[in-house]
Amino acid sequence: MTTTAQGHRLKDMVRVDGGRFLMGSEDFYPEERPVHEVAVDGFWIDRHPVTNAEFRRFVKATGYVTVAEQAPDPADYPDADPALLVPGALVFQPTAGPVDLREWRNWWAWVPGASWRSPEGPGSTLHGRDRHPVVQVCHRDAAAYAEWAGKALPGEAEWEYAARGGLEGKVFAWGDEFAPKGRQLANTWQGQFPWQNLLLDRYERTSPVGSFPPNGYGLLDMTGNVWEWTDDLFTADHREPGCCAPQRSEEAIPRRVIKGGSHLCAPSYCLRYRPAARQGEAVDTATTHIGFRCVVRDG
Repeated sequence: MTTTAQGHRLKDMVRVDGGRFLMGSEDFYPEERPVHEVAVDGFWIDRHPVTNAEFRRFVKATGYVTVAEQAPDPADYPDADPALLVPGALVFQPTAGPVDLREWRNWWAWVPGASWRSPEGPGSTLHGRDRHPVVQVCHRDAAAYAEWAGKALPGEAEWEYAARGGLEGKVFAWGDEFAPKGRQLANTWQGQFPWQNLLLDRYERTSPVGSFPPNGYGLLDMTGNVWEWTDDLFTADHREPGCCAPQRSEEAIPRRVIKGGSHLCAPSYCLRYRPAARQGEAVDTATTHIGFRCVVRDG
C-alpha cells in the first residue's frame, strides 16, 4: 500500500498505543465479570462511528445490499410467520406508559421496509442525518464496509481499551460521575424507559457524531448514541435478559459482542453506557440503535 493510500485509509482515525488494562467490572452486570488484565497491541480506530454519508459512499462504490434490504431465507427461520419474511428491520417505538420491562416486544417492532436508508421504515429518510451514525446494519454489513475500507471491526478488548481513553477503573469514559455539574456528556435516555424521555441531552434518537466531548484519546461517541459491533463472539458465565436490545431465546444464530450503549440506555433500566458494559447481539439483527466503527491494526 502506498503512503498516500495508507494516509487516506487512516484519515479521521486516532492512534491508540498498545498497553495493558483491567477489562470488565465487578460492580454492575454479571456478564462484565471477572475483571482481568488484558494486553492490547497498538492500533488505529475511527474517531467516530461510521456515518450515513460514509456508508452511502460504500454502497455507491460497490452496489452492496444490506441484510435488512433482502428477504430472509425461510430455511433460516422455520417458525416465522411467512408474512414477515420480507425485507425489513427492528424499529424502536416508545410506549404510551409504563410496561413490563422483561418483554422487549413492548417497544421493538419488526417494520417491513426499514433499512439504513429508511431507519424508521417507509416514509423516513436520511435527510439532515448525513453526520449521524448509520444504523439498521447487521454484523455482516459492518464487516463488509470494513473490508471495503481496508480496515477491520475491533475486538472487544480493543474497543474497551479505546473507550476508556486512558482512565483506569472509572465507571464512565470521563470519570465516575455520570453528569458532572448536571452536564450531559453522551446521548442516552433520561427518564423512565421506554415511555418518558426527558431529552436533557436534546436528542430523541441518534445525534450527529461529535455532539458531545471526546474521551481522553480524542474519540467521539464511545458512550451512547449507538451500540457498536465488535468482531468477538459473545460468551458469558452468567446470562440474563438483555436490556433495550432484542434478544433471542435460542442460540442457533451466533451472537457478537456490542459495546458502548445507545440513546435508548436509561439509568432506571439499562446502565450500559460504560466502557466495561457488553451485550451479545444476534449477528443477523439490524435495529435503529446499533452501528459500528473500524480499526486498522499495526503490521
